[in-house]
Amino acid sequence: MTALTLSTAAAPGLRADAIVVGVAKGAKGPVVAPGAEAVDAGYDGKLADVLETLGASGAEGEVTKLPAPSGFKASLVLAVGLGAEPGKDAGFDAEALRRAAGVAARALNGAKKAAFALPLADAADAGAVGEGALLGAYSFDAYKENGKDAKGRGGKAPLADVVLLGGKPRDKAYKAAVERAAAVSEELNRARDLINTPPNDLTPAAFAALAQDAAKAHGLKIQVLDEKALAKGGYGGILGVGAGSAAPPRLVKLSYTSPKAKKHLALVGKGITYDSGGISLKPAGHNETMKCDMSGAAAVFAAVVAAARLGLEVNVTGWLALAENMPSGSATRPGDVLRMFSGKTVEVLNTDAEGRLVLADALWAASQEKPDAIVDVATLTGAMVLALGARTFGIMANDDAFRSAIHEAAEEVGEAAWPMPLPEHLRKGMDSPTADIANMGERMGGGLVAGLFLREFIGDGITWAHLDIAGPAFNEQGPFGYTPKGGTGSAVRTLVRLAELTAAGDLG
Repeated sequence: MTALTLSTAAAPGLRADAIVVGVAKGAKGPVVAPGAEAVDAGYDGKLADVLETLGASGAEGEVTKLPAPSGFKASLVLAVGLGAEPGKDAGFDAEALRRAAGVAARALNGAKKAAFALPLADAADAGAVGEGALLGAYSFDAYKENGKDAKGRGGKAPLADVVLLGGKPRDKAYKAAVERAAAVSEELNRARDLINTPPNDLTPAAFAALAQDAAKAHGLKIQVLDEKALAKGGYGGILGVGAGSAAPPRLVKLSYTSPKAKKHLALVGKGITYDSGGISLKPAGHNETMKCDMSGAAAVFAAVVAAARLGLEVNVTGWLALAENMPSGSATRPGDVLRMFSGKTVEVLNTDAEGRLVLADALWAASQEKPDAIVDVATLTGAMVLALGARTFGIMANDDAFRSAIHEAAEEVGEAAWPMPLPEHLRKGMDSPTADIANMGERMGGGLVAGLFLREFIGDGITWAHLDIAGPAFNEQGPFGYTPKGGTGSAVRTLVRLAELTAAGDLG
C-alpha cells in the first residue's frame, strides 16, 4: 500500500528516486508550474527551455524524464503535463492536479520514493495531488506469479512512498486533506480489487465474507441474508436471478452509525458477481468482462467503509444485492413471474435484465428504514454506454434538485456524470398482461426505462437517485490519468462526497 506524507523539506536535499514537477502549456511554450522553483533553480532557471528542447509542451498527461541537476540527492526529475496554463491569479483545477499526479505515479512504477513538487495553493490541492498519486499507483497483480504474467512481463511494484513537498505537516487543514485522500483512495482501490477479482473466487458468499471482515475491522454493523433467509423473507428478485447458479445469492446490509448524525443516507449496489445473461445468454464477445457487473456493490461497500474511516456525522447504510446470473435447469426463464420483496409481481421477459431485479428487492428493503435519501449504483444498461460513452455515468432521480446536487458532487470530485430524465411515457412499455410490471420496456431509451422500473420500488416520499455506471465502471482500453485498465472504482468518490454533504446538512 502506497504511503502518503507531507514535507517541508527542500527538493535538492531530499533523498528520493524522483522529483515530480508540473509543466503547463503556455501561450509561447511550456511553463514550469508553481512548486518547482527549487528544481528550476537547479537548472539555472532554464527548466522550461530544457523541457521544450526535449519536446515537452505541457499538454495534459505528457511525461518527460530528465536527469536531476547537480547537487540533488534524487537522480531523476519527472515533468508531468498539467494542460493549459490558468489565467492570472487563477490556480490549477483540482482534477488537473489529480490526473497529473496519477500519470506521474504510474510512470514511477518500481520506484520506492518520489517527491511531488506540484502546485499546492491550499489544503484542497494537497488532497487532490495525494488522491491522484494514490489512485495512479494502483496495480492488481494477485494472480501473477511473483508479480509477473505468463510471459514474464511486469514485476514492477507500485510506487511505495509519495511525499508532497510544499505541504504543511502541522497544519490541521493539510493533515485532514491528506488523511481524507488516503482513506478514500485506499477504499476506492479496495473496490478496484473486488472488481478485478475473477468470479470463480468472488462468489456472492465470498463477497459477503469480505464485507464481514471489513465490518469487524472498522466497527460496522453487518447483516447477511443467505438463500434460506432470502426465501423466508420473500426476496423473489434476488432469488430469481441467482436461481441458476451453484453459488447462491446473498443480501448484505452494512451499517455505519454516528452518534452525532442527524441524517440517514442509504446506498444500494448491484452485485452480480458474474453475468452470463442467464437463459437470455449474452452473445460471444460480451462475457469476458462480466466479472465487473458487481461494480455498484463494490462502490457502495467502499463508500460505507470510507465514511466510517472519516468519522462522518451521518448514518450510512449500504445494501449489497449479490447474485450470480447463470443458465441451468433451475434458472429463471423468460416468461416466468417473480414475486418481489415489495409484493409486486414482475414478468421476466429477458433474464439479462437481471440487475434491476436484485436492486428492486434491495431498494424496497432500504425504503423500509425510511432514510432521508436512497442512491443506487449499478452497471445496469448498455444503453447508457451508447448514450454517454465509456467514461461518463448517468444520473436519474425522482427529485430534480437531488439529481443536480449529485451531478455537482460528481463534478467536484472529478467523476464525469450527466443528468438524465425519467420520461413518463416510457413507463407504459413495461405494462404486462400477466404481472404488475415487466422487467423490459421499449428498446429505445433502455437506460431510462430501467430507471423507471427501479422507481417502482422506492417507498413513498423518499428521495431517490439512480447512478448507471455501465460505461466507466470497467476500463477496457489503456490507462489514463489516475485510472487503470480494468476496474475503476467509479462512483466511490461521488458517494463519499454525498455522505459528507449530507453530514453537513447541504443536501436538504
